[in-house]
Amino acid sequence: MKISIINFLKEQVGLIVALLFLMFFFSIKSQYFFTYSTFITIINQVPHILLLSTGLSVVLIVGGIDLSVGSVLGLSGAVLGILLTKGCSLPLSIFMCFIVGILCGLINGFVITQWRIPAFIVTLGMLEAGRGLTYLFTNSITQYLGSKLDIIAEPNLVGIRFPLLLSVFVVLFIHFLMIYTPWGRHCFAIGAKEETAHLSGINVRKVLLSVYILSGFLASLAGLLHCARLSSSDPNAGIGYELSAIAAAVIGGNSLSGGKGSIIGTMLGVIIIATLEVGLVQISVPEPWKRVITGMVIILAVIIDTYRGRIKIFRKNG
Repeated sequence: MKISIINFLKEQVGLIVALLFLMFFFSIKSQYFFTYSTFITIINQVPHILLLSTGLSVVLIVGGIDLSVGSVLGLSGAVLGILLTKGCSLPLSIFMCFIVGILCGLINGFVITQWRIPAFIVTLGMLEAGRGLTYLFTNSITQYLGSKLDIIAEPNLVGIRFPLLLSVFVVLFIHFLMIYTPWGRHCFAIGAKEETAHLSGINVRKVLLSVYILSGFLASLAGLLHCARLSSSDPNAGIGYELSAIAAAVIGGNSLSGGKGSIIGTMLGVIIIATLEVGLVQISVPEPWKRVITGMVIILAVIIDTYRGRIKIFRKNG
C-alpha cells in the first residue's frame, strides 16, 4: 500500500503541484478563496464534469474522441424533465434518462465501428443532432422541477452533497475496471495499436462499442445530477461542457493519441479546472477573459500531451 501511494504521487506530482500553485495564487488575490465555503463550492460543482471527463478518458484511451457528451447531457436532462413534469414516476423518468444516453452512445459506437467513420465526425454530428432534439422536445423552454429531485440533490455529509459522493464512487469503480479487468487492459491495448490488439484475439469492435455506450451512459448520469443541482431541466445545459471535459482528461494525463491514461489523473484534472473557474470568478475576471483563459489551458494541455509523447519516443530511440 505504501509503495502504491508513493507511485501514485510520483505519477501525479505535476498535477498536484499545479493545483497547489492555483490555490496559492488565488488565495493571495482573494481573501475569500482559502475558505471552507469555497472548498465546498468547488467540490459540489464538479460531479457532472467529473462524469463526462471520465467517459471521455476511456474514449481517449482507446484512441477515440466523443464531442457529443455535452449534448447528450442536455438531451437526457430534457427527457428527464419532460417526463417528471408530465407526472411520470421518478424511477421511470431516471430510467428513460439513462436509456437516452445509452442509445446515443450506441449510435456513436455502431456508426464508428460498422462503417469505420472517424469518431470526430460521428460525435460532432451527434453533438448537433442531440442539441437539436433537445430544443425540439422542450420547445427551448426550461422545465422547472421544484422538489422532484430533492431526494438526489439534498442528502449531504458535512456539506458534501450526494451527487459528488455518487460520481466519485462511479469514477473509482471505472478506475478499478480499467486497471484490474481484462476489459480495461483491452482498452489500453486497442489505443496503443488497434491492429495488434485485433491480431492478439481482442474483439476490437465489441470493446469500442462498449466504450461509447459507457460514455453515453455517464453523460446521461451527469444530466440527472445537473438537473438535480439546478432543480430544473435547461435545454442549454451542457453547451461547451465537452471542451472542459476534454481539457480535464488531457490535463489528467490521457493521451490524445490513445493507449495511455489515468482515471485518477482525470479526477485531479477536473479539480484543477473547477478551481480555476471558481478562482477566476472570485477575482472578478470578466466572462470573455475566462473563456480566453480556459481556451489557453486546453491548448497548453494539448502541447504538454504532445511534448510527453515526443519525450517518450526520444527515450525509446535513445
